[in-house]
Amino acid sequence: MQPLQFVVPVGALDALEPYIAHVVLALVLVNMFTRIRGHAVHERQAEADDTELSRYTPHSVTTIVLVLASFTFLLVEPHGGMVMSVLVVGLFLADFFEFESRKVEARNEMTFERPKSAVAASLLALLYAGYQSLFVFIQPVWSAIV
Repeated sequence: MQPLQFVVPVGALDALEPYIAHVVLALVLVNMFTRIRGHAVHERQAEADDTELSRYTPHSVTTIVLVLASFTFLLVEPHGGMVMSVLVVGLFLADFFEFESRKVEARNEMTFERPKSAVAASLLALLYAGYQSLFVFIQPVWSAIV
């Protein structure tokens, strides 16, 4: 008996197993692109003397979808999914606090900085998602070393 068999139809997720790592990699890349666009929008809002920044909706949506996809990856592949979920939740938290710090900078007319911690977290997530989804290409080299 699977512990989650009554909560999530684990058998239905078997069809997603070959694709979910690639989906997570694509979502990390889309999330990085929307972060760049969102930062540009926030810079424009700050230059226009808006005291209140608004969240960039496409970035918020891709972040939430990325969190859900990483949790799905956790159900399909427990070890890799746990690492990916921790990285993505860290990315979500970094995005949340980076946005709050941008709001403080805009409100107090401070210099507007780039979201450094969110970029670092997204690079870690990108590296691990790339490792999980593109392992087929590095498997011969990896097997020779390990």
